[in-house]
Amino acid sequence: MKNIVWCLVALLLAAMPATRTFAADRPNILFAFADDWGRYAGLYAAIDGNGTINDVVKTPNIDRVAAEGVVFTNAHVNSPSCTPCRSSLLSGQYFYRTGLGAILQGAVWDENIPTYPLLLQDDGYHIGHTYKVWSPGTPPNAGYGGRATAYTKAGGRFNGFSQQATRQVNQGATVEQAKETLLGEVEKNFASFLGARKDNAPFCYWFGPTNVHRKWVAGSGKQLWSINPDDLKGKLPPFLPDVPVVRQDMADYLGEVAAFDAALGRLLKQLDETGERENTLIVISGDHGAPGFPRGKCNLYDFGTNVPLIFSWPKEIPAGRVVTDFTTLMDLAPTFLEAGNVEPPEVMTGRSLWPTLKSSKSGRVDPSRDSAITGRERHVAIARDENRPYPQRAIRTDDYLYVLNFEPDRWPMGTPDAVTPEHTPSWDELENKTTIAFGDLDASPTKAWLITHRHEPDVKQYYDWAFGKRPREELYSVADDPHQVVNLADEADYADIKQRLHDRLMDTLKKTGDPRVLGDGQTFEKPPYVNP
Repeated sequence: MKNIVWCLVALLLAAMPATRTFAADRPNILFAFADDWGRYAGLYAAIDGNGTINDVVKTPNIDRVAAEGVVFTNAHVNSPSCTPCRSSLLSGQYFYRTGLGAILQGAVWDENIPTYPLLLQDDGYHIGHTYKVWSPGTPPNAGYGGRATAYTKAGGRFNGFSQQATRQVNQGATVEQAKETLLGEVEKNFASFLGARKDNAPFCYWFGPTNVHRKWVAGSGKQLWSINPDDLKGKLPPFLPDVPVVRQDMADYLGEVAAFDAALGRLLKQLDETGERENTLIVISGDHGAPGFPRGKCNLYDFGTNVPLIFSWPKEIPAGRVVTDFTTLMDLAPTFLEAGNVEPPEVMTGRSLWPTLKSSKSGRVDPSRDSAITGRERHVAIARDENRPYPQRAIRTDDYLYVLNFEPDRWPMGTPDAVTPEHTPSWDELENKTTIAFGDLDASPTKAWLITHRHEPDVKQYYDWAFGKRPREELYSVADDPHQVVNLADEADYADIKQRLHDRLMDTLKKTGDPRVLGDGQTFEKPPYVNP
């Protein structure tokens, strides 16, 4: 009889609503994740030395977080395309393991894949997001609770920062007044999220503005942020023409980075004012390299995959460090879960960064973190005939970048379409309509300049770097060729190095279940990945 009574008591207790007492060491998590933001911030000027784009951009708030924490210089996205990058980040897995989450257009989220935000929510965290988490795809912002966890009622005009600010200035506002209106929306959305928290639960917040993604207002970098395009003379990577159009395009891009930094400043201000800063893990990053510039977004060169990654948590992370450990953003999921005392699921292929974060060392902290694996499948669906992808995989080490192009007969940036030897689309079309030609490179003034000037002898090399077909294998010596423009794959002196990197890459892909190298290797070439 006593056993029956105790069983009934146990059942009643199990049915009662749970009340939690949260451990003081479970931090809040603030993740600031900018769309299309490559490795550009003021702090990198000191790390990389003079003569780069980072000499020009000013990011005081990002720099402040970096000074209070740790900077990873060898952080890469697993795939330099919005949706697959975010699929990898949320799931803690290689992008090619996320089903239809591995492509951009046509992506569908698999609800059976565990994601760190929902796991944290199940363990008592108050979760929420503002703007973009997982998109484009169905359903939007899957893996983070979708609309149920969105905090955007104050507005989303910040996502079109240069357009919105310029419009207000043209209507009579000062530049500072226009900025204040847009930054005020950011502040109110975050305040709404904080106000919805119950029982002083730890929170997990994703700030995901899209303003750094194109389009931008030409000249807005200078008008709104005093970034002079001429200051970029001699500082562009060698594969970009150092001409006024491209310099202004880059200055406008950096202006949007400055806007993202200003928004981050408002979030930090609220943390300081509410007393939450000391127990908040702050992480800052971007989802791939610059859009509309050759060899950036949708490319496996550093200009496309190397992104900022900055951590700060005053209680636990020793400050003022620069770390060279390699990581891809899939490592964030197990890192966030470990911070929240939640066991990462075995299916996650990412590795927690906490051993490196808690160390007091700089440089290479974890000797095993000596490489990053990256890749891509389909980006813009109609960029190629029959909606085919441009499949690539790569391995980046301290000394080399090895890239394997599975279908070298295809156009890496999409088919030329309206661009023929005899015909050039209008500047307006090239600047504003991505799919008019080479659909995997966003429409931009830089794209328009390259295509319009392609017949000029001095431009041919830039055009080929941007749009030309590529060999099956590429190999770059990073120390001698940091911008990866001299392919050594056919050089006899590098044959052994190339083979070792190829074997290492393939071993990882096979062990982690990449459909591109298993079976007939055609999974991503068939429906539903390639739809009619």
